[in-house]
Amino acid sequence: MSNTIVVGAQWGDEGKGKIVDYLTENIDVVVRAAGGNNAGHTVINGGTKYILHLIPSGILWAGKKCVIGNGVVMDPLGLIEEMNKLRGQGVTIDPSNLMISETAHLVLPYHKALDLAREARLGDAKIGTTGRGIGPAYADKVERGGLRAVLLTKPETLASELRARIQWHNQTLASAGVALVDEEETVTKILAAAEILAPHVANTTVFLHEAVRAGKNMLFEGAQGTYLDIDHGTYPFVTSSSTTSGGACTGSGVPPRMIDKVVAVTKAYTTRVGSGPFVTENDAIGDMLHNMGREFGATTGRARRCGWLDTVLVRYAVMINGADELAITNLDGLDGLDTIKLCTSYTLHGKPLNHPPATATDLADCVPVYEEHKGWKQDLSGITRYEDLPALAKAYLNRVSELAGARISLVGIGPSRDQTLIA
Repeated sequence: MSNTIVVGAQWGDEGKGKIVDYLTENIDVVVRAAGGNNAGHTVINGGTKYILHLIPSGILWAGKKCVIGNGVVMDPLGLIEEMNKLRGQGVTIDPSNLMISETAHLVLPYHKALDLAREARLGDAKIGTTGRGIGPAYADKVERGGLRAVLLTKPETLASELRARIQWHNQTLASAGVALVDEEETVTKILAAAEILAPHVANTTVFLHEAVRAGKNMLFEGAQGTYLDIDHGTYPFVTSSSTTSGGACTGSGVPPRMIDKVVAVTKAYTTRVGSGPFVTENDAIGDMLHNMGREFGATTGRARRCGWLDTVLVRYAVMINGADELAITNLDGLDGLDTIKLCTSYTLHGKPLNHPPATATDLADCVPVYEEHKGWKQDLSGITRYEDLPALAKAYLNRVSELAGARISLVGIGPSRDQTLIA
């Protein structure tokens, strides 16, 4: 038995879906434990691109069990849309391979309306959310006013509770001067969704513990990244859930002592979406990557902000997550560069700093300290063995490993499943 958590070591979009998909070959159960459909995992296999938001990437492998855990906030309408799109691509999805925790909270249309209204009110100080209602859904959960997936199996109770919540939240929307949520339309749509999703709802915590006792191998799929974590991220420019390895335990009901390994995923450079400080941001790198057709969000299509790899962030993420290994993705994105910069530390008001400061204001004031590496100037995409990487590429990876404090186990040199090298 081997249970592994895969987490992002940056601001999300690190290529976790590709790594999870690659590792799933030897896995029995894949668990999504946090976040909502604000996350987007892109997996390319056999020339087909699959985009997943709520469904674990393991769904693309036959014979695997996929679980949406209790820590997830689930948009029932969004999930059905995602299921239908994947089925249209030939993916089998039914209650035998996709389970939904009965205690996962629901994202409902009024959450989206509240999310958009809040961002509009913040103006230039907005967080830069996807507008998918994730923050308001988690707020309802914490304030003990949320609706959980078990109600999808109890339509009469669901309808009654839903009407009460719509009327309550419409008062807030009215005071904000924005359009109200249509009560009848919403109840009708959610009840129709409930009929479709109810067979998938189960006590997934019991299922996962039974899987552990049966010696099954489990993979916990992280959403977003360490620096979007509500506790450890670049607050307030964060998501509303626990995106680190600890969140995988609380979001699934599987305790830490049952976890064997943590793999932290990082790109060979750095990206982030939305607002907030970004110490190594570099417009020239962003232009280069965008012109290559890279770094556009799977969920929103927004162009990502880009910059040099920040090992201050990666090192701290390795520590927080207890990462045993690093998976480096998008190394081929640096193929054309003569010189590659690597941020090794910061200075803050003239003082050296080896870890990210606690406030967004201080992080914005940090100045990166770089070392330079000679680029390998070679197309990596067709290489099939780690040993065959150019010496300069391996030197760059070795330095990243040294600075991060974790060994590199996987290297991505392209978007496809077979463009993954075992280090």
